[in-house]
Amino acid sequence: MRILTVIKQVPDSNAAIKVKGDGSGIETAGLKQVCDPFDEFGVELAIQLREKGNDVEEIVAICVGGDKAAEALRTALAMGADRAVHINDPKFQSMNELFIAYVMAEVVKKDEKGYGFVFCGKNNIDLDSGAVGPALAEYLDLPHVGAVTGLDLTNGGKSFVARRRVEGAEEVLEGETPALLTIEKGLVEPRYPSLPNLMKAKKKPVQVVTSAELPDIDASTAGTDFIEMSPPPPRPDCKFVEGEPEEMARELVRLLREEAKVV
Repeated sequence: MRILTVIKQVPDSNAAIKVKGDGSGIETAGLKQVCDPFDEFGVELAIQLREKGNDVEEIVAICVGGDKAAEALRTALAMGADRAVHINDPKFQSMNELFIAYVMAEVVKKDEKGYGFVFCGKNNIDLDSGAVGPALAEYLDLPHVGAVTGLDLTNGGKSFVARRRVEGAEEVLEGETPALLTIEKGLVEPRYPSLPNLMKAKKKPVQVVTSAELPDIDASTAGTDFIEMSPPPPRPDCKFVEGEPEEMARELVRLLREEAKVV
């Protein structure tokens, strides 16, 4: 069985985010970027499945992004992935997640060996939409289980039992491979790559795919358009109410009626 893990490079969660003046996306100059934490769950799960004695022939990491996105792929390789596929072309660098999923699917389809599992993070911490995994499953015509919190392989890896949280209960699903799963926080804890593995990752193969190999793809294929990104409006100044409790209560009611107009 071969496993494909989807990777995205995203801004560090502690970084200060600025939106480009034209609203076309995030300003990346000087911005620290990392492998998305949810995607690391998928890499770790693939590695653990192999370590538990399952017949995992190869773990491949795939990413769409510019030159800098190679750093996220190297993280996956240092964790234990065997090789990487880097779809790197200005034509494919988009904020449109459905388009990204389509481009990725076209590359995956060219791999004649196929994959038993495709693992994605439940969502990415930049746009937080969670569209890539389900869209990729549709483009690849694969069954999809979202937000998986538990996974057991059965029948020699040809089938599986997945668990996920639903409101007030746990849902248990059975399926057969090939399949795509999006991984929820808590299923596994991603390992921190050791220094020797970081050095080894630099020697692992990374296949670079450009628009020359995918000449018929354009952004209109996905059927959606990314219009604009804008920062949230600034928070209004906080107003403090002072005085005796009765005075503060009367003033608060007045403010809610006359200024906030919520009562």
